[in-house]
Amino acid sequence: MGPANQKDSRAEDQRTLGDLFWAAIGAATAIALALWLVGERGTPFLLASLGGSTVFLFALTGTDAAQPRALFGGHFIGALIGILCFEVFGDGLWVSTIAVVLTLVLMVITRTIHPPAGANPLFMVQYHAGFSALYIPVGLGVATLFIVAFFWSRVRPGKHYPARWW
Repeated sequence: MGPANQKDSRAEDQRTLGDLFWAAIGAATAIALALWLVGERGTPFLLASLGGSTVFLFALTGTDAAQPRALFGGHFIGALIGILCFEVFGDGLWVSTIAVVLTLVLMVITRTIHPPAGANPLFMVQYHAGFSALYIPVGLGVATLFIVAFFWSRVRPGKHYPARWW
C-alpha cells in the first residue's frame, strides 16, 4: 500500500471512529433519558430490551429491525402478548415460553421483527405486568429512544434516521 492509500485509509478510520463516537454519545443520551423517564433503578420495568433497541437505533440504524414499524410494533406486540399470556394463564416457565413463541410468530407475520422486543413478553409475565405497562415503561421508553435517535441523526450531516417510516 503506497503513501496515498495509507492516507486515505487513515481518513476513513478517523471518520469511522468519529461516527462511532457520535453514535455512542447519542446512545448514552437516549438510554439514560429513557431509563430516567420510565422509573427508578430498582424498578423491574427498566426493560433490558431498551438496551438492545439502543444498539439498533444508533449502530444498526439502516436495518429493517431499527425502523419505526419494527421498533414500535415489535415492542408493543411483545409486551401485549406477555401481558395477555399472564392474564390468561398466570406465570410459569411454559407461559413465558408460549409468550415468546407467539411474539416471534406475530412479529414475523406483521413484519415488525425487532429482536430486543423478544424479551418483553418475558418481563411482562415475570413481573405480572398489567396493561398500563404498554404506556409506561414500554411506550414511553421506546418513544424516548426513537425521538432522541430521530433528532440526533439530524444534528450531524450524513444519514438520517429513520431510513424509511413503514
